[in-house]
Amino acid sequence: MSKARESDRRSSRRHPEELLKELLRTLGGRFSTSLGIDLASGDSEEVFKWFLASILFGARIGEKIAANTYREFVRKGVVTPQSVLHTGWDRLVEILDSGGYVRYDFKTATQLLEIVGMLQERYGGDLNLQHQQAIDERDLESRLMEFKGIGPVTTNIFLRELRGVWEKADPLPSDLVILAARNLGLTRYVGQATKERAQLLFDLREALPESLSFADFESALVRLGKEWCRKE
Repeated sequence: MSKARESDRRSSRRHPEELLKELLRTLGGRFSTSLGIDLASGDSEEVFKWFLASILFGARIGEKIAANTYREFVRKGVVTPQSVLHTGWDRLVEILDSGGYVRYDFKTATQLLEIVGMLQERYGGDLNLQHQQAIDERDLESRLMEFKGIGPVTTNIFLRELRGVWEKADPLPSDLVILAARNLGLTRYVGQATKERAQLLFDLREALPESLSFADFESALVRLGKEWCRKE
């Protein structure tokens, strides 16, 4: 038997738990964790930090640029609603440019001020309060998309890492997650309908051992879908 066939035969016998653990080891878990954000605490300041990062990740810009730009906000101490408003448009543009977010600097600075202003007005600057007031998962998503410039992509990025922290944070899987799950043989669904995405979410939860975090697993699938599956 050739080495290639032997390798394939061993891989086919590999227990799914081993495959999933290897996926997490190789690709990493939550993006928020890699940025030093402690979402598990549920602390309002930590949630806002991830909200800010999600807005940066939500644009059509490189992941490294978005991460570097968030770290610039951290270095400048601009990671609270009050500090964003106090910083003002000109200095926000400077921070965005320092992180390499040049393509969307003016637009994003304007959006940040409008979003944070609305957050202060409606929820006293506390996203946890927004979650508490939401009726259910879909109402929470709708409330987030009332902020100017925040659409389905940013909403999904923000909420998927709050699974298990916020009771109503339970978005349907994104296209990248579906693509990666299909390539791993974890599902046959293509996600064209809401019911399919809901079933896929159920299947992924069933496939994941209790010892692993679903939020970390989902983030790893996003990376897999983006960096390998989509390129192929």
